[in-house]
Formats: sequence, C-alpha cells, structure tokens
Amino acid sequence: MSPTEIVQAQLDAYNAGDVEKCCSFYAEDCVIADLNGAMRQANRAELHARYSDLFKQFPENHARLVNRVAVGNTVIDHEDVSRAPNGERFEIIAIYTIKNGLIARCDFAR
Repeated sequence: MSPTEIVQAQLDAYNAGDVEKCCSFYAEDCVIADLNGAMRQANRAELHARYSDLFKQFPENHARLVNRVAVGNTVIDHEDVSRAPNGERFEIIAIYTIKNGLIARCDFAR
C-alpha cells in the first residue's frame, strides 16, 4: 500500500469505529503528539486504549477529509471532525509519517 492508501484505510476504519483495524495501520512504537507539543501516546497499545474510549464515548464520531497533501512518506490531512450529528465539531490537521508500511508518527494541529 502507498502512504496515501495507508492513511485512507486507517481513516476509513476510524470512521467505522473499528478500533482493531484502525490501530493495525500503526507501528507498535508509533508516536502520537500535538504538533510542536506534548506526546499523547507512545505506542500502539496506548493509541488502542485512547480510541477504544473515544469510540465508546462518541459512537457517531466522524472525520471528514477536507484536503490531503502527500509528499514521499508524509501525508497531511485537513479533517472536519464531528462527535455527533449535532454535537461538538472542530477542524484538525493530521501529519502522518509512514515507515515500513505503517504509520510511525502522527502530529495533530487543532
């Protein structure tokens, strides 16, 4: 799979609320962080726990892709996220770094 296909597949699994499939696109030692800031998760197990909680709390959570830019092994997504049809809504930028066919790092700007 290309970097763009990997990121799209994990986004599709995220939107389906499929925590197992979503996390399968991340490296065991992946890093999830705020852009230029604090690390949120330091490995796939921590990401799995976060997404399990998120999908239980917001079963209608959905991230709509607004724009995507891909250069080499870096994919940058601009997403419009809604927690529920009439619930909280926000925009994010997700910067994915792909290594060895998996997401090694994702930095979020919100």
